[in-house]
Amino acid sequence: MTTSLDPGAGTAGHDPAPTSTLRVAVVGVGKMGLSHLAILGAHPRVSIEVVCDSNGYVLDVLGTHTGMRSATDYASMLDSVELDAVVIATPTKAHYPMVRAALERGLHVFCEKPLTLSAGQSEELAALAAERGLTSQVGYHNRFVAAFAEAARLVAEGAIGTVHHALAEAYGPVVLKPRGGTWRSRRSEGGGCLYDYAAHPLDLLTWFLGEPTGVRGTTLGRIFSADTEDEVYATLEYATGGSAQLSVNWSDESYRKMTTRVTLWGTHGRITVDRQECQVYLRDTAPVPDGYRVGWNVKYTTELTPAVWFYVRGEEYSAELDYFVRSALGELAAGEPGGLNSFGSAAVADRVIEMLLADADGGIGAGSAAGTGSARGPAVVGPTRADRLRGHGMKVRGGTRRGLARIRQSWGARGQ
Repeated sequence: MTTSLDPGAGTAGHDPAPTSTLRVAVVGVGKMGLSHLAILGAHPRVSIEVVCDSNGYVLDVLGTHTGMRSATDYASMLDSVELDAVVIATPTKAHYPMVRAALERGLHVFCEKPLTLSAGQSEELAALAAERGLTSQVGYHNRFVAAFAEAARLVAEGAIGTVHHALAEAYGPVVLKPRGGTWRSRRSEGGGCLYDYAAHPLDLLTWFLGEPTGVRGTTLGRIFSADTEDEVYATLEYATGGSAQLSVNWSDESYRKMTTRVTLWGTHGRITVDRQECQVYLRDTAPVPDGYRVGWNVKYTTELTPAVWFYVRGEEYSAELDYFVRSALGELAAGEPGGLNSFGSAAVADRVIEMLLADADGGIGAGSAAGTGSARGPAVVGPTRADRLRGHGMKVRGGTRRGLARIRQSWGARGQ
């Protein structure tokens, strides 16, 4: 039995029938879209009604192996298919019109990060979702990594005192030779290291420390790319007097895959956290939380992470979609916080991105988080070093093939 959800299903007090199922459209079936499709395909409370993409080949393969309904026209799909929610994993430039169209039709929306290319547009979407009582969520998956969540809890509880400095890092082997064939190589489409990579550690900083009051010293450097940056470095300033360094490079093949790490220094100790573990040093002046002691402590993600029903590429991807489904169905557990990774919180990260762009482009407006709602063109980036580094790259292949294999796996598991 499928229960059609009210537009206010994400609001408090909604109590759907236990047999209710969330009817979902997945829009965009590139790397992230295929991952989301595989996870949702195995979710016991989800019915995937349609998959929408402009790539006919991928839709044909999906249709052959799963029998799923497909569409190439987004607006027509919204008007012709009975839905409760959409999951959007398209290039960032398309997010704003797609998300707005879904919200105007009373649909809950999960959208990949960043939410839009304009903080003003993100704030507008956040307001519209709140006005309609709809669940909104953005795919900042690190907030569902248990080690990062533990660090956020410790900071909020004051375990390390007042944080006076932080270092947020992300490195990986994404762009290792000159290229320009996809939207990820064009900032106007939402590509580049800042939008596509640095957004993750920036979101973690806003989670841990709140919104900065200013940024300075922003460097957007090119290593291989011709039209956008491959590295981002900056200093963020906070109302408390604290600061944070941002260090991001997606052209570093010394890392096998994306690695994100945050270190926080406080008056009572230090936290260093990545996906694998949360290392905590507490001074003898610290208010020691339960399960910790003065000195060094290590909590591993294996002991912190709850089990998920279906594993594709990390528990956090399953956990974030499960949270979205339960939020849209109005079935969060008693005491479970609502609104995680909402459009409102994503708009904060978008404002910080605009501050960094303004600072790199000459500092206009970089000293304040307010009034940065207009979309900006590409900032001036540093000189390319491709000539010196060319020849050291590796070709990254197989993303779509692996994604389709995951879809077959999840659909087979569901049919058993």
